Amino acid sequence: MEIEAVPVEQLMTTDLVTVTPDEGVETAAGTILQREAGSLVALEDGHLAGILTCTDLTELVSDGAVPADATVDDYMTEDVTTVAPEESIQDAAVKMITRQIQHLPVVDEEEVVGMLSTTDLTAHLTYMDSSGTE
Repeated sequence: MEIEAVPVEQLMTTDLVTVTPDEGVETAAGTILQREAGSLVALEDGHLAGILTCTDLTELVSDGAVPADATVDDYMTEDVTTVAPEESIQDAAVKMITRQIQHLPVVDEEEVVGMLSTTDLTAHLTYMDSSGTE
């Protein structure tokens, strides 16, 4: 199957790791470690409020001491780039490259239904290469 024809919903992860914006950053960091996640989707009233990634946490730690009362809301990205389940993985990859991001929440009618990561895309391309699929 051509890469343009593969919809995001075929590769996305549906086991989302979520937090609320008012959750503590230390708790969120623990969740990322425990769940071995690359990012956390911040939901408020069931809607996407932001995203907190491992990169965000690394930058936070590298800046020095983390305030004890720091919340996810203080450090999450609020202007989140998203993708629809029916969009092609090629279109998703272009968004990731042009915006220099590694995680794309998949949103269907304002509900976050999955996550697409650069790891998902790499795994798919590796499979296509090893199976001789184009």
